[in-house]
Parts: sequence; C-alpha cells; structure tokens
Amino acid sequence: MVKVIFLFDFFKKKIKGFVDKFKKEEVEEKTEEKQKEIEEQKLEEQQTEVQEEQQEQQQKLEEQQQEAEQQKEKQKEKLESEKTEEEQETTDDEEKETIIEETKTEPIEEKEREIEEEKEEEKEKIEETTKKEESLQQDILEVEEELDVVEKKIVEEEKEILEEKENLEQLKEKIKEKEQEDTEVEKEVEEQKDEEKIEDNKETEKSKEKEVEKTEERKIEEKEEKKESFFSRIKKSFSHKKLSEEEFERLFEDLEISLLENNVAFEVVEKLKEDLKQNLLSEKVSRFGLQETIKNALKDFFEEIFLDHKPLLEQIEEKKQKGKPFIILFLGVNGSGKTTTVAKIANFLKNNNYVPVIAASDTFRAAAIQQLEEHATNLNVKLIKHDYGSDSAAVAFDAVKHAESGKADVVLIDTAGRLHNNENLIKELEKIKRIVNPDLTFFVGESIAGNDLIEQALQFNEKIGFDGIILTKYDVDDKQGASLSVSYITKKPIYFLATGQSYDDIKEFNKKEVINSLIE
Repeated sequence: MVKVIFLFDFFKKKIKGFVDKFKKEEVEEKTEEKQKEIEEQKLEEQQTEVQEEQQEQQQKLEEQQQEAEQQKEKQKEKLESEKTEEEQETTDDEEKETIIEETKTEPIEEKEREIEEEKEEEKEKIEETTKKEESLQQDILEVEEELDVVEKKIVEEEKEILEEKENLEQLKEKIKEKEQEDTEVEKEVEEQKDEEKIEDNKETEKSKEKEVEKTEERKIEEKEEKKESFFSRIKKSFSHKKLSEEEFERLFEDLEISLLENNVAFEVVEKLKEDLKQNLLSEKVSRFGLQETIKNALKDFFEEIFLDHKPLLEQIEEKKQKGKPFIILFLGVNGSGKTTTVAKIANFLKNNNYVPVIAASDTFRAAAIQQLEEHATNLNVKLIKHDYGSDSAAVAFDAVKHAESGKADVVLIDTAGRLHNNENLIKELEKIKRIVNPDLTFFVGESIAGNDLIEQALQFNEKIGFDGIILTKYDVDDKQGASLSVSYITKKPIYFLATGQSYDDIKEFNKKEVINSLIE
C-alpha cells in the first residue's frame, strides 16, 4: 500500500510537470508570434521609408530640370533683346554679337552636364535602395523558413506530450487496479484474522481468569502509547547511539514506513529525512547531546512546515477601519464539520466584540438551512436565507448587502459540502466567489481523514483557491500526519483547530504551542 501511495504521488508530480511544460511552450509560442509581428512591422516601416526617399529624390530632379529650363528661356530672351539692339547699331558691332553667342552657349552646356551628373547619382541611389529592398525580402523569407521549422518542432513536441499523457493515464488505471487488488487482499486477510480470533477465543475461554491481569496491563500500555506522539518515537529511534550514515539510512527506513502509515505525505517525509540527516551527520554529536540535537532539528522542521499568517482579528479590524465588512467563504466536503465550524467562528467573533451575519448558501443539502438556523438562534446571530434550490450566490450577495448597510462587521458564507470531483457543484462555488469577492476563503477539513484530507485540499485549491485551513476533530487525531502535511503540501497556513462539539471548542492555531506539544 505504501508503494502505491508513493507511485501515485510520483505520477501526480509527473503530470503536473507535463502540464507546466505545456503551458511554458504555449507562452513561448505566443512570444515567437509576437516577435514575428514586430519583425514584419519593421520591414513594412523600412519599405515605406525607402519609398518616401525615392519620391523625395524624384521631386528634386523634377525641380532641378524645371529650374534649368527656366534659365534657358531667360538666357534666350536676353540674347534676343540684345540682338535687336545690336542690329540697330553699326555693323562694327557684329564681333560683339558673336562673342555674346559664345558666352550664351557655354553656361547652358555646363548646366546640362551638372543635371546629367545629378541624374546619374540619383539612379545610383535608386539602385542601392532596390538592393536594400531585395536583401530585406530575402531576410523575411529566411525568418519565415525558420518559423516553419519551429512550428514543425512544436507540433512534434505536442504529439510527444499527448503520447506521454496517454501513457500516464494507462499507468493511473493500472494503479487503480492494483489498489482494488490490495483492498481485496486486505479484506481476505481481515476475514482470516476474524476466523483465527474465533478459534483462539474458544481455546482461551478456560484460561480467561489468569489472563485478565495481563490484558489490563496491555490496555494501560496501549493507552500510554496512544498518548505518546509518533514524533516522540522519532527521538527514541535515534537517541541511544551515535550514528553513522549507514546506520541513519537503516533506521530511517523503518521510521519512513511508520510515518507513511501515520498519513504523513511523502514530500514531508523526505523533508524530515533531509533535515535530520543534515543535523545528525554534519558534525560530531555526543551520546548525551544527541537527543537535544534531534529536538532542535524537529523544532526547525516544524517551524518551516507551519506557515505564518496575520491573525484573523487584525485583518477584520483593518477592513472595519475602511468602513467595509469583512467577507469569509467556507469550503469543504460533506461531513467535514463545516456548518458547525461557521457557527463556532461566529461565536468567536461575538466574544471579540464583532457583529457577524451568516449566509445560508447551502441550498442543495436537505435540512442544511434548518441546521444553520438552529445555530444562529442559539448564538443570537442574524441569518440570511432563501428557499431550497434557489441561487446560492444570491443568498451570499444579500448577506453582503445586509452587512454593507452597517448592520454587521463580518459576513460568514456557508456553502454546500461539495465532493471535490463534482464539476457542476464546483462551478457554483466559483460563481459565489466571483460575485462576493471574499477577503478570506477557508478550507475546512477533518484531521482524521488521512490522505483524503490532502487530496481534497489540493483539488479545492486548484479549482477554486483558498487562503487558509481550519482543521476539525483535531482532538481525536492520534496519527496527526495528514494535518501536519496539508499545510506543507498546499503552502497555506492553518488558522484554527476545532477540538469538540461546543461553540467554544475552537482555538486559533498557535505555532509554538503545537510544536512544543509535538516535540515534548
């Protein structure tokens, strides 16, 4: 069974890794598309610039040609006027006329040469720009070819991911089949044990009186062992000898099985092993100082596992100073004690001089509204309710409006106990959260639920999201492994511990107090 749990955790991590990889590839594909768009825009801008330069150069040539023609016409007019004047004068001035004609033609020819030279320069510039355009187009083609190659690679990788997902699903099915086989084997073993017990009872009926004292002593020893935390047994496992690395590995192998049997998550076991190994083997520890070293290592370990958070009352007071009610949403599966926990939190708030209002948003379960109404009557707290089958988000919305009118400081929204794999009911919770936008969302779970508690918390956190944890039935949790693991696995702090059926049987999670109770 331990191997199955280990395989399940391993494949769950593997699946998460593939999902993260797939998301990462989607982001990279979007960035590549964005880069392609930017490069196309740059090319378009460069082409427009080249076209504008060509147009400007052509305009300059036209202007220069117009100026040359105007100068020719002016010179012709001047020469004609001079010619008429010279004809009126004497024939002796004919030599002057020829000189004037020579001077007339020379500047015109020079100007035409300059214009031709400028035309040639403009042609060269146009040829350069066309070459630039050709090179840019070639670059575009190369980029497009590279993008085609990248797209092909992405398609191939997507196919590989799909194949890996199919393989993982097949492995999951095999694990489920294995679990079913294990459960059948366990049932057979239990039946055999029951038969053996019946036979033993028949044989031992005669010697019952002699064994009464022994059985009573065994019961006393069992009670003492139950009271003793399994973390105390950790210290005993390592407190009688100086350890080598091989001895540590051998002893921790037995301890690892014990921790997994006590519902401690595999990730937490690995973390504890790493911390203990670092503290016990990194330096020489005397036989007498070994127990103190283990104690300090466990203390540091729990300090890291139990996350810190701002106390609830401080958060409520900050919101109250802004003139707005504090909204709390409660999530959890059927039978986790969620409705009773809502009533306990309402009593806790009243004892600290805050006015709560309760929203009966569980319109799904039969008698849920009557149960909450009974709690509200006992505590003298306002209850907002609708009929069964009505919109649970509307109930929560009305409760918030009631508080915003100045009649309450805190809104406590009770919801139906959802099975964490029921998609339709999960969507209803998402709607409530979207409409009321709670300041704090609590996941309420049973300490004694074992590995189911961790699985429920992960599912609720993934699909809806929550900010903190409230553990119920903490006083009857002998194993304590799941309640310790849930905070580390979800990376969410524990806010409250519920320890009984009375409204006062709830207390704020005190890290130092819990750590001392585990270590001592």
